[in-house]
Amino acid sequence: MKKFLSPFIIIFMLIQFGTICFAQSQHKQSQSLFMTKEWSEKANTMVKYQIEKRGVTNEKVLNVMRNTPRHLFVPPALASMAYDDYPLPIGEDQTISQPYVVALMTDLLNLKGNEKILEIGTGSGYQAAVLAQLVDSVYTIEIVESLANNSKQRLQNLNYKNVNVRHGDGYKGWPEAAPFDAIIVTAAPKEVPQSLIDQLKFGGKIIIPVGDKWQELQLITKIDKDNVKKKSVIPVRFVPMVHPTE
Repeated sequence: MKKFLSPFIIIFMLIQFGTICFAQSQHKQSQSLFMTKEWSEKANTMVKYQIEKRGVTNEKVLNVMRNTPRHLFVPPALASMAYDDYPLPIGEDQTISQPYVVALMTDLLNLKGNEKILEIGTGSGYQAAVLAQLVDSVYTIEIVESLANNSKQRLQNLNYKNVNVRHGDGYKGWPEAAPFDAIIVTAAPKEVPQSLIDQLKFGGKIIIPVGDKWQELQLITKIDKDNVKKKSVIPVRFVPMVHPTE
């Protein structure tokens, strides 16, 4: 014997369905608002008071920092703090770097626009998104598989088509894509990996935090096969750069 739903139940189900659709629509509208007026105001304030006032004046870098939706690269619960002056956790004991540090490291590479860049430590993909708007191509490696997968999807969804994401050991670099015009490292090894220097073009630069309990940001320029020039920039604090077995 067939059973039929009463008209009252059908009407109730339709109302519930309509309510859910409306809520989803409202969520999209509120997210859209945050992605335009609200987040752009936060980003402009971030650039003016956190980055420009500390001495970063490269207008291309500043514009990218203004126009990259940082709030989409942090957990939703932390979106309101995305543009504040400190790093934030992104899961798996990893963090998204302080906005000023992202801008400073990017600025120190002195990018012209046609570079091929290697990034070690994809994290949530924010630094890669910033670089993608300033160079020809970005190759980025993340040791935590879940972060690598999420970042790859996030960058694709946001239409950063010139970013290549790989899950792997950052100490090994990306030899088949080398040599690179510049390398940026967003986790701190105790010493600069020779493999990364080997994958850098002559005249290319590496910006990297180095150290254990005490760390400093170093800018390294590759002079030739056997010589590099090192410059200490500022004291920093990054998560350690680890091997897959650690």
